[in-house]
Amino acid sequence: LLRAAMYAQGVELYCAPTVDDRDAWLPTMRTIALEGRCFVISACQYLTRSDGPADYAPIQGDDPSTVLIRGGSCIIDPLGNVLVEPDFTGETIQIAEIDRRIIARGKYDLDVA
Repeated sequence: LLRAAMYAQGVELYCAPTVDDRDAWLPTMRTIALEGRCFVISACQYLTRSDGPADYAPIQGDDPSTVLIRGGSCIIDPLGNVLVEPDFTGETIQIAEIDRRIIARGKYDLDVA
């Protein structure tokens, strides 16, 4: 498992870009943060029909304002706490200040390496 190898190397910041905008994605990111006792940043793009090529026919419809990917980026701390909630309202830039000392606190609880 690739994640286990990264955990063994002491990953502190796990980046998980995705186009998976389902509600099940957030619990998955929390699981990864807890497994690895690392921060997780998941970036999910926001895409409307007007952002795509004119010759593409999406199943969601051809109206230019139709949302194809609804976003949902998030940031999770090593204890599974959501620092930045997914935002499904449109394009946005989300930021959080992280405290790397939380990584050590998490590893006192469970060190998977």
